[in-house]
Amino acid sequence: MKRGILFLLACAAAVVPVQAREVFPLNEGWRFFFKSENTSDGARHVTLPHSWNTDPLAEGEFLETTGNYLNEIYIPAEWACKRLFVRFRGVQTVGDLFVNGRHAGQHRGGGTAFAFEITDMIRFGADNTLLMVVSNAGRSDVLPASTDMNLYGGIYREAELILTERTAVSPLYWGTEGVLVRTDEVDSLKAEGRIEVHVTAKEESAAMLAVSIAAPDGRTVFAKRQRVRLDGKPLVVPFVVERPERWSPGRPALYTVTASVGEGAATDAVSVRTGFRSIAATPQGGLAIDGVRCPVRGVVLYHDNALSGGTLQPADYDVDLARIRDLGATAVRSAAMPHDRYFYDRCDELGLLVWIDLPLQRAFLGDVAYYATPQFEQNGLDQLQEIVLQHINHPSVAMWGLFAHLWSRGDSVVPYLRRLNERAHALDPSRPTVACSNQDGDLNFVTDLIVWHQNVGWTKGTTDDVLLWRDGLNKNWGHLRSAVCYGGSGCIGHKSYTAQATPRANWMPEERQTRFHEEYARHLRGDSLFWGMWIANLFDYGSARRPYGIDAEGLVTLDRRVCKDAYYLYRALWNAERPTLYIAERRLALRDAERQAFRVYSSAGAPLLLVGGDTVAMTEYAPCQYRSDTVALRGPVSVVAAAGALRDSISIRVGNVLRPKRKPVLRRTGDR
Repeated sequence: MKRGILFLLACAAAVVPVQAREVFPLNEGWRFFFKSENTSDGARHVTLPHSWNTDPLAEGEFLETTGNYLNEIYIPAEWACKRLFVRFRGVQTVGDLFVNGRHAGQHRGGGTAFAFEITDMIRFGADNTLLMVVSNAGRSDVLPASTDMNLYGGIYREAELILTERTAVSPLYWGTEGVLVRTDEVDSLKAEGRIEVHVTAKEESAAMLAVSIAAPDGRTVFAKRQRVRLDGKPLVVPFVVERPERWSPGRPALYTVTASVGEGAATDAVSVRTGFRSIAATPQGGLAIDGVRCPVRGVVLYHDNALSGGTLQPADYDVDLARIRDLGATAVRSAAMPHDRYFYDRCDELGLLVWIDLPLQRAFLGDVAYYATPQFEQNGLDQLQEIVLQHINHPSVAMWGLFAHLWSRGDSVVPYLRRLNERAHALDPSRPTVACSNQDGDLNFVTDLIVWHQNVGWTKGTTDDVLLWRDGLNKNWGHLRSAVCYGGSGCIGHKSYTAQATPRANWMPEERQTRFHEEYARHLRGDSLFWGMWIANLFDYGSARRPYGIDAEGLVTLDRRVCKDAYYLYRALWNAERPTLYIAERRLALRDAERQAFRVYSSAGAPLLLVGGDTVAMTEYAPCQYRSDTVALRGPVSVVAAAGALRDSISIRVGNVLRPKRKPVLRRTGDR
């Protein structure tokens, strides 16, 4: 039945002459089996996106292995004069495609799209077999070599079959759509730049190329048509748009750029969206869009949720984006690698600023994150090129991340980082490079922007020490374009029931995370030294290498059901459109200390607090943070906060309590 759906689409395209490209979803009809099964006899029918680690066959174990995906598609004989391409939006992490037993190509890297031409391998008028062999096992020649996030494996994003004429806008150029918009100069009078079009041809040595730009309201504001020579080089068309509507977070104006080929009617056409704006950063002026300082209230976003694992679809991204907007964040960092293209399309529309990481990072002290081999370094350069070129048209993308949490020991990584920085600027001079660092050394002086991942008061010292660190940074390195990133783990199921509780291994109570964020927000909010503040992370994410199978630094749980206390702290500080009133530590329903104090986050003014029906005085501890006097309590107590029209309440019981038993730890296995 699934194969029949594609057959009907193919027949429909064959009946009506194709005058431009046709794109067919290639998500149905796949059969999956593990390499270790030795045969496809027991293959299971799956639909893309798919991962074996969210398949019931994984049985709760995290598998790093190799899987095979088989599909059979009928290709009409009428298509023999056309060209066929297969595009995959994401394969985790190394994928090899075979068409009718012939190797069509390999892609190494799980965060970017890629395409292969399969025209010469197809049997027209017959069934054709596609086999994609996928491995998510760790390797020393593919980034990331060190990570704590789960690389779930599989064809975890959608796939499509592209049918074109013999001359077409190329789907093969580094996984892009073949049309790149490069803006050289933008101001209120004009936007000036170049449209770069990549055309692929089987026989023709020349073609008619047409490009146009449509304004947000649909008006054509630029058009040009010219005959071009096809010699394998990109076709570059200069453009000028008079008095452009510039893209900004407050007004995300989007233009549509179309490139087509064909003598009369277009035989192939591709449209992309973009926006015109300039980006700059200085130590004194922060991050500026078109010369206007833009407050960067950022969150770090990983690549999974509890239900879908890594196979996120548009509905999943919409849920996460709604949470980002509710929080009041203005920026998001795609940690470790890019998200799907849909996510950046929505960021373009919503006016969110984006930082996209190259997967060059260190997760644990025992990991080797950088291999000084030609294969490893070339893969990093290739993945960087794909990241930049595939996302260069998105105005929301403000910076390219080159590394995170590296250290320079043994083989020095600094020369390689300089090569990456040079490559990023050569590919896209219009955006700055950035890195997230928790180490000292020369690696901090490579990128244009540096974000310091700070955790004093978490693993050592007190949170007040962050003031000493900030003052030292300002004195010695105030000339750097710096931002700050911080976060700590907090599990909602871990509770410190007594004030004298002995610290336990792998015990991460939410209230410790809450206090950490309260103090950092108090000390660093609005500090002019930093161009941005980044919270790690927005959501918990899956990590089979960590206790309990998750990294619990998120402000929201992995299943998206529970917003932790710290979430409401930043919502009160950041969301000026929707007032917040929230009583913290609400999950500490059982308490044994008779004297209790309460903390309330409010952006609606000073709250009135009623404890057991009695009014308790509150003082403003920091912006949007209020703390009460201590009161003697016993038994069940109702706590109510009020501010304007807002109300919030919790119920607690004060008395002796028992501690819960510890939960089991998720196992990690190798090949199945």
